[in-house]
Amino acid sequence: MESPRITTSGISIQVSLSGYSFKVRDHEGIHASDWLSADRVFTTPEFQRRYDEVDIALLTPKCTLVPESFFRPEAVRTLLSDVVALDPSDATGYVRIPELGAVLVFSNSIGESLSKVLSQTVLTASGAQAPVLPEMYYLLKALPACEDYNKVVASYRDGWLHLAVAQGRSLQLANVYAAPDFTTAEYFLFLALKRLQLNPEVTTVCFRTPLTAEAELSLYRYFKAVVEL
Repeated sequence: MESPRITTSGISIQVSLSGYSFKVRDHEGIHASDWLSADRVFTTPEFQRRYDEVDIALLTPKCTLVPESFFRPEAVRTLLSDVVALDPSDATGYVRIPELGAVLVFSNSIGESLSKVLSQTVLTASGAQAPVLPEMYYLLKALPACEDYNKVVASYRDGWLHLAVAQGRSLQLANVYAAPDFTTAEYFLFLALKRLQLNPEVTTVCFRTPLTAEAELSLYRYFKAVVEL
């Protein structure tokens, strides 16, 4: 079957303390980068163009999902500080996710400046800057892209596993785990699935961050399939 023709251009960029990766879609198709160091940002040719859509995801562990009925804009800092440690200087923000009836509360203050540079550099076709939103936001948005009933979307970089799990349209988990290495990240992944009574052997795990060949092979030993979104 012929692949559908891409009529709009877009770039999705993931940023963390150690650097960035990106995926571009245009009339030539879709291509993705490996994880790149921050010193290459000004020589990346893909960043010298404008796109119809620009997504910039920051892999911040400082986020939590709040039901819409419990959310109050003036209480953003309090809601976030209940679950993560915030410094007095940490800026906070929020973004609504209507399809989940929830609000993602977050802080982008993780000690990097690359995400701001990218927001000012990689512009939309109209010249507008894209907002920098947490990786968790894009994990939640990516859940419908998983074709199985059990939907598992994850990202891993710089000692943090970002994980979202749903069954059908029902969100079961959205969390970030401190994991100094990929083996520990796998442990938290399996622990989460065990608590939700999901069998990895009949489950596809989808990763948004680039996987090393070793990490991908390790996941294939336990999961039905491994997909890079």
